[in-house]
Amino acid sequence: MNPISFFILALLALITALGVILSKNAIYSALSLLAHFLIIALMYFALSAQFLGIVQVIVYAGAIVVLFLFVIMLIGGEITLETHESRPYARTAAVILGAIFLVGLLYVLAKNLGGFPEPMGAPDAGSVQAVGGPLYTTYLLPFELASVLLLAGMLGGIVLALRERKRRSST
Repeated sequence: MNPISFFILALLALITALGVILSKNAIYSALSLLAHFLIIALMYFALSAQFLGIVQVIVYAGAIVVLFLFVIMLIGGEITLETHESRPYARTAAVILGAIFLVGLLYVLAKNLGGFPEPMGAPDAGSVQAVGGPLYTTYLLPFELASVLLLAGMLGGIVLALRERKRRSST
């Protein structure tokens, strides 16, 4: 990835991340998050990590953002701006900590301004074949255990939802 395209994508990622944080409407915030996830996927594609890019689109941009939008629609998308008098110095502390973080970030960027290192892996290290081969041979047992754990979580959610539905219908 050449530095110009990286800086363009990084700038777009920062803009969409700020859109997530600064948006007063929860729907716009979730849509900014979707755009941010898609830009991160583009970065993965530009770094020849196709598998990570596809997973980024499917899992994060697809499932997670849809889940966020579903919850926002379920609870109502309005966000009220309330000031809490119990924490009068919270905004000042947030600004000071943000400034410290920004100074540290600028220091690290200035220290590493020499250029971009070449990737250490093989050219096809991020391909589906390079990831899928070890996943289904060397790491098959942990992969299957993770899938069983996810299946148990889904079944638990279904049982809890059915129990709640029965409780509502009996009253």
